[in-house]
Amino acid sequence: MAFAKEIMGSSVIERSSFVSTSKAFQNFSFQQKQNQLLVGPVVVPLENRRVVRLRKAAIKSPVAAISEDLVKPVAAEKAVQFKVRAVLTVRNKNKEDFKETLLKHLDAFTDKIGRNVVLELVSTEIDPKTKDPKKSNRAVLKDWSKKANVKTEKVNYTAEFIVDSNFGVPGAITVTNKHQQEFFLESITIEGFACGPVHFPCNSWVQSNKDLPGKRIFFSNMPYLPSETPAGLRALREKELRDLKGDGNGVRNLSDRIYDFDVYNDLGNPDKGIDFVRPTLGGEKIPYPRRCRTGRLPTDTDLHAESRVEKPLPVYVPRDEQFEESKQHAFSTGRLKAVLHNLLPSLKASLLANQDINGFSDIDSLYSQGLLIKLGLQDEVLKKLPLPKVVKKLESSKGILKYDTPKILSKDKFAWLRDDEFARQALAGVNPVTIERLKVFPPVSKLDPAIYGPQESAIKEEHILGQLNGMTIQQALEENKLFIVDYHDVYLPFLDRINALDGRKSYATRTVFFLTHFGTLKPIAIELSLAPSGPSTRLNRVVTPPIDATTSWIWQLAKAHVCSNDAGVHQLVNHWLRTHACIEPFILAAHRQLSAMHPIFKLLDPHMRYTLEINALARQNLINADGVIEACFTPGRYCMEISAAAYKNFWRFDKEGLPADLIRRGMAVPDPTQPHGLKLLIEDYPYASDGLLLWYAIENWVRTYVNHYYPNSSQICNDRELQAWYSESINVGHADLRHESWWPSLANGDDLVSILTTIIWLASAQHAALNFGQYPYGGYVPNRPPLMRRLVPEENDLEYANFQADPQNYFLSSLPSLLQATKFMAVVDTLSTHSPDEEYIGERQQQSIWSGDAEIVDAFYGFSAEIRRIEKEIEKRNGDSKLRNRCGAGVLPYELLAPSSEPGVTCRGVPNSVSI
Repeated sequence: MAFAKEIMGSSVIERSSFVSTSKAFQNFSFQQKQNQLLVGPVVVPLENRRVVRLRKAAIKSPVAAISEDLVKPVAAEKAVQFKVRAVLTVRNKNKEDFKETLLKHLDAFTDKIGRNVVLELVSTEIDPKTKDPKKSNRAVLKDWSKKANVKTEKVNYTAEFIVDSNFGVPGAITVTNKHQQEFFLESITIEGFACGPVHFPCNSWVQSNKDLPGKRIFFSNMPYLPSETPAGLRALREKELRDLKGDGNGVRNLSDRIYDFDVYNDLGNPDKGIDFVRPTLGGEKIPYPRRCRTGRLPTDTDLHAESRVEKPLPVYVPRDEQFEESKQHAFSTGRLKAVLHNLLPSLKASLLANQDINGFSDIDSLYSQGLLIKLGLQDEVLKKLPLPKVVKKLESSKGILKYDTPKILSKDKFAWLRDDEFARQALAGVNPVTIERLKVFPPVSKLDPAIYGPQESAIKEEHILGQLNGMTIQQALEENKLFIVDYHDVYLPFLDRINALDGRKSYATRTVFFLTHFGTLKPIAIELSLAPSGPSTRLNRVVTPPIDATTSWIWQLAKAHVCSNDAGVHQLVNHWLRTHACIEPFILAAHRQLSAMHPIFKLLDPHMRYTLEINALARQNLINADGVIEACFTPGRYCMEISAAAYKNFWRFDKEGLPADLIRRGMAVPDPTQPHGLKLLIEDYPYASDGLLLWYAIENWVRTYVNHYYPNSSQICNDRELQAWYSESINVGHADLRHESWWPSLANGDDLVSILTTIIWLASAQHAALNFGQYPYGGYVPNRPPLMRRLVPEENDLEYANFQADPQNYFLSSLPSLLQATKFMAVVDTLSTHSPDEEYIGERQQQSIWSGDAEIVDAFYGFSAEIRRIEKEIEKRNGDSKLRNRCGAGVLPYELLAPSSEPGVTCRGVPNSVSI
């Protein structure tokens, strides 16, 4: 803890000429820290300017201020005034448009004549006479006009306050922006109090008074439970929360900071026609989590559907949730390839003649020369694009829509064809959270047999017995040798509608795997199911490993359909639903119910960064009607209904933590002799083994944190903000499932630790495992086709002869078209990219001052050290030749849960939050 105290006690105050003090006095004042909240300080008046030595006997309470204007000591009873200084760090924009530049100069001019930034300090104490919080005088930010042209990323401004000697400790500061333009306030440090510098981490946009009338409130980094809130801050704490909640009415402006809930009624656009109508997600009919309310007016043709805001116009999220500049630049740059498809109808027209991928060389050329050069459209496109000349020249040399080679091809170009790689990706690929231990054979459906036919799988003993290394099926089940990836119940209710779509064909698949003595899996049977009312009379078909050339191609097509099912469930359920949509209600409720000074808000804060913005962008461009997801994935317009069905039928918050999920899927069993109390049934399960390291590091950090602030359970039960947060997250944010009995209670420390660990795990490690491998694995479309356009042929089909004559062409024509493939590749390339301002697990902005509690800061540094140790352990595992699912000839190391990363597409790195 000494290290944390040393950091927390350091500041610009120690280097400033504004304050003159001895080290001995600094040490004394720091040791008296706890008394500062209780005793009024002795001060030194302003008139004289000589430094005097204070005798210990004269100090009846800590000295409150020491400035350049120091004189004789005075009696503690006599209230006098002294001067303190605020240092504000403001972050400049790197690029300004013409309007912003004009307003900046206007603000610099009007600042001189009184339209400036005004601050006021608020004490933790109440004035006994007025019964209001003690306040300083109003101070004006200095030198705004002089520093208007400073080009550095951050600029420091100062303001000076006059406070009384009985002012106490500052707990809040208000900021009034009388300029025309908002500015980003990173932090404020108050210098001049004997307790040392008082830090205010702000990280917020301060709006102009004309856009958002009133004072902005910022609290110091000292955390307080509601019941412990100093008297001087209670009213401000409540006011700030009221302001953030709003009144639930009206259209939200981009400058607003209001957090509220709404259903997903903005995915469709009925005004464009019936093809763009989509059902509302959220409500009794189609349960779904709630999203951030924007309050936009309804559409003309459906009063229950919210009107849409299309690109390039922004969708509302509270102002502080919007991407910062470097993040916005990285995101926008990454979208260039995808935007091209929408900008140029001529591109689509030109691609009609090249609808199919005619050969594997067509895919290879996307990495070597780019799509437009291949089509001879490069120059035509560049002339039409509104790009700067420098960018056009750069793109002309590179080739627009030229992609980096995905990692899946980097070690072995043909790895994707092998069965062992197909199986390995179920444990160490981009979707390693679906595989389950097979407990009953044959597998059984939970769907209504009156509607969907027999519940028992078509996979029988004769299909797999020869693949079990001499075991009987019962032996294989008892010895935990059989595993399954089962998408039957997810897809079957939607198959008729999907297969009726133009150019979409799908099955509901089951894949059974056998665990070899090497610790690797091999696929031994694939079941392809169609609904009873499907396009042909066949309902179930079982495909087994090949024995000749024809069955090799049939097997390859069956695996492609499994991968297409897998890609859909990965994107719509495991990625979007479980780590994006289901987290949003907890974030909205946290801002509405937990004060910024609440210790639990401070803990969750880095794990909520950017999530509301990325979810809003997804509603605008990815999961909307005719958006990228519908265009690129087999379920098409039914994508989000599949996601909603999974929420209703499968999602449970109490099973979202890693240990609970592994046990639910039968991939682990409780075992107190193991390091984490769990035994993995597949020892070399990279996602699970690395994930458990991170899970328990997070859990230990959270437990230390919770136990520090809540030594007994009654404090948790009586914390009105904490209970309101959890209650609103469930009863409003997840209103459609609020009556489910599986919701964890929040009655003691263990409950709170479990709930918080689950949320942090989902926002950080779980999202990273599911997101940042999308381009490295899916950027080569044959490995994970997101969309299939043809069923697997059977001998009595008319097209079977064509399949036999040219099986490669049949296989490639079953994959997405060239346009669909490139559009999908562009999107997953963007989604897999780390931005330069990414904040990874074990890191946080302003590490030493985010909390004013030295013990907690010290514990956080311990957590950071544990994360670094885990990173080294993962690196060691990836070099262990005994772990064949992560090491070997042509095998990709498993780094998706390696905590740190460089910017870009790296297939590693665990950011704190769902930020892409």
